[in-house]
Amino acid sequence: MTHDIIKNLIFVDCEGHGPAPTLNDSVGFEFGAVAHPSKQTFHGIGATKETFEDFDKWISSVVEKGFRPLFVSDNPAYDWQFINYYFHLHLGRNPFGHSARRIGDFYAGLVGNFTDGSSWKKLRVTVHDHNPVNDAMGNLEAFERILSGER
Repeated sequence: MTHDIIKNLIFVDCEGHGPAPTLNDSVGFEFGAVAHPSKQTFHGIGATKETFEDFDKWISSVVEKGFRPLFVSDNPAYDWQFINYYFHLHLGRNPFGHSARRIGDFYAGLVGNFTDGSSWKKLRVTVHDHNPVNDAMGNLEAFERILSGER
């Protein structure tokens, strides 16, 4: 698998404070997204209709025509619930459909160890600092290194 044949991956990271996804719509929630392979970024602040309309437009602009965007995250059990909920709340649909992929599961399968879902994090280049754009970028960089054969 080469990097350039995957043209629909969107790496997402959410930062929130409080129970999800019931946070205040304008305070305490932000997210970052990075498109693969272009590394174009999106930074969403607040869970407003405008933010999710802008995110939807950005997704359409970075995913190759004919492909459905694919949500990729360090922890979809956390990140996915926010994005899915707010897309449905504000747009009545989620451009990612009904599924997401977890980087740790992909890595665990490659190394043949079902319980090793975290060792891939050592492959991040951009420091994981809880800025959601930086964290999504670091996850994309680690994924690219995994695709290149690093373990």
